[in-house]
Amino acid sequence: MKYRIALFLLLIFVLQSCQNENEKRLAENAKEAKKKEKIFNNINKGWTFIDEPINEVSEENIKNWAEWRDFLKEIGDKPRKTIGAFQKKSAAISKKAMALNNNIPTQFNQPQIKSRISILITKIKMLDLFIHLNTIPDDKVVFLIQEINKELISLERQMDKIVEKAKIPKEQGEEDFLRMLDTTRAIPNSSAPQVPIQPTDQNALKVE
Repeated sequence: MKYRIALFLLLIFVLQSCQNENEKRLAENAKEAKKKEKIFNNINKGWTFIDEPINEVSEENIKNWAEWRDFLKEIGDKPRKTIGAFQKKSAAISKKAMALNNNIPTQFNQPQIKSRISILITKIKMLDLFIHLNTIPDDKVVFLIQEINKELISLERQMDKIVEKAKIPKEQGEEDFLRMLDTTRAIPNSSAPQVPIQPTDQNALKVE
């Protein structure tokens, strides 16, 4: 009889322990789900890129520069519903950003533009890295999106400056001067001028 009672109490204890463990696991799952929901909501709220051109130059580039057009289209297509969708979109944006190094229009193929593209790519890669971590730092993701927008504005403004500078008429005679300067640089350097040799005073060589 005592054995049956002890066995019954042990069974109740085991069942109670299992129930407590299940409740604990459910509570942890709920906590984790709430945390992920918060991360998703923050990223979803902060995921706003400047995908519209800020000036006529950038708008014109959409027509003539395929990589620029594809990039703006990619960042303008906002993902929905899941963190996985944001991760997939981040990887796609990174790929399109890398392509900006290709086929840069001749007038923009300058160090000022290339350096800004490089900075933009770096920050997009950082975004892609952070959003693929097991524990996503949503505050850093949102901050990087803001930084990427700043770099986009800087890049488009630099394009505009280059175009505006090209429109400024050169002063009269400046083109001729620059052409003459280029011609002068193209002429190979002639040999050093010959120093005339003074005739030797033969009398000075005589020994008295």
